[in-house]
Amino acid sequence: MPNKEQEYKEHIKELEQQIRLLKEQVDFLTRKLYGTKSEKTSTLEIEGQMSLFNEIESSADPDAPEPDLVEVEKHLRKRKYAGQREELVKNIPHSKVLHTMDEREQICEKCGSTMVKVGEEFVRTEVQFIPAKLKVVDHYRETYECRSCRKKGTPYMEKAPVPYPPVMHSLASASTLAWLIHQKFELGIPLYRQEKEWEALGFRLSRATMSNWLLVVYRDWLQHIVHRLRQELLNQRYLHIDETHVQVLKEPGRKNTSDSYMWVYCSMKGAENPIRYFEYQPGRGGKYPEAFLKGYEGYIHTDAYSGYNGLTGVKRCLCYTHLRRAFVDALPKDVHTPEASKPAEAILWLNKLFNIEAELEDLSPEQKKKERLIREKPLLEAFWAWTEKSAASELPKSKLSKAFYYALNNRQEFFNYLEDGHCSISNSLAENCIRPFVIGRKNWLFAGSPKGAAASAGIYTLVETAKANGLAPMKYLKYILADMPGSTFLEHPEYLDDYLPWNPIVKELCQ
Repeated sequence: MPNKEQEYKEHIKELEQQIRLLKEQVDFLTRKLYGTKSEKTSTLEIEGQMSLFNEIESSADPDAPEPDLVEVEKHLRKRKYAGQREELVKNIPHSKVLHTMDEREQICEKCGSTMVKVGEEFVRTEVQFIPAKLKVVDHYRETYECRSCRKKGTPYMEKAPVPYPPVMHSLASASTLAWLIHQKFELGIPLYRQEKEWEALGFRLSRATMSNWLLVVYRDWLQHIVHRLRQELLNQRYLHIDETHVQVLKEPGRKNTSDSYMWVYCSMKGAENPIRYFEYQPGRGGKYPEAFLKGYEGYIHTDAYSGYNGLTGVKRCLCYTHLRRAFVDALPKDVHTPEASKPAEAILWLNKLFNIEAELEDLSPEQKKKERLIREKPLLEAFWAWTEKSAASELPKSKLSKAFYYALNNRQEFFNYLEDGHCSISNSLAENCIRPFVIGRKNWLFAGSPKGAAASAGIYTLVETAKANGLAPMKYLKYILADMPGSTFLEHPEYLDDYLPWNPIVKELCQ
């Protein structure tokens, strides 16, 4: 009987643990679905909880200025600063409209005399929208004949040179293609919606034709610049890497519902020649970054995904934003309960690290490395000692337990950034780089073929790299597609450097 009672107690304990894990999972998913997506909001609440809920005392600041408010329609809002509108429209061409009175109305109502103009008064500024319009350009060329040779019986004729088109035997121009790319890859507007817009402008352009154009210009021109950017990227010593899923149709031997991946490789923040390189691959396995980074030596910033473990010749720096996120996810629904104390304390430790990093932002890499060793290394050593001690008493498989072991199992990779002042404590740069692709994916949902996915990756590379170099992507793509078809870059690969986004002529024409 005692053995039976002990079995019941153990079974009840197991069920209680399962209930606790399931409740934690329900709370987590509910928070993900309906709660705020900002980690900063959570940390603010945590700081109040960790200071024994003394929100008023801890938040008060006697020197804080009172907000200047005006009441409009029973709603309070901050007063706008003078000059805001002028700042918004300073780069837009201005025109002046002067409103006058008809000469017949320029009569004084008091005495009947004719009035004279004594001045003018500014009334308002407004922005007018001028709808886009299409123009058809018919190209002709002149033919020249040498009359002297003709008289001698040896006729000679020559035709004027004509710029090469970006797509042979089509209506596509560089400006049309640049606008198409801008719509799809910057604004995330899928081709079927663009089809309707072109029709509204009076031009029936099918999505199939637009797809063909994109594939052709990528195959003939753009991919050569993309490959050149890859060479430049692999010469840089510090990289950020991330990946996200994408659905690609017509992949050989795979279902259309299978997940493929878009990988992004980025230069570090502040790089002289920043590059954002996108690569489509049918999977997420470690063989893909291993192939891309073959022979590469330097520092890479990633999350803790095990697919990077097989990389050789690199120093891997893990992302503290991901680590903090793991503890934020471990917070219970009510952050004022005792169960919130450990994840909240972990977040406060990590927030101290981010605060120090913000203070070191403007230092040189050498100074930053020195200050990190003095100020951050002791903080991290104390955090990991606390983590090791705290993890022992946590329920296995709980989110908090996973967060602790996420830190403990990757300690060295989290410390690697201390070796070089160029390294970062976060991989947010790669996440931000891949965000435009994720936003676009919500609109166009899938790629129609592997060839289309590869072309999309290359075009995203050019668009996002242009942004990183301060260029207007549409101007940049238009310049390439107008100029490159006449270039002999296949015989002289060095000519491709003329189209890189940091080329002085490109910067002058495409900003």
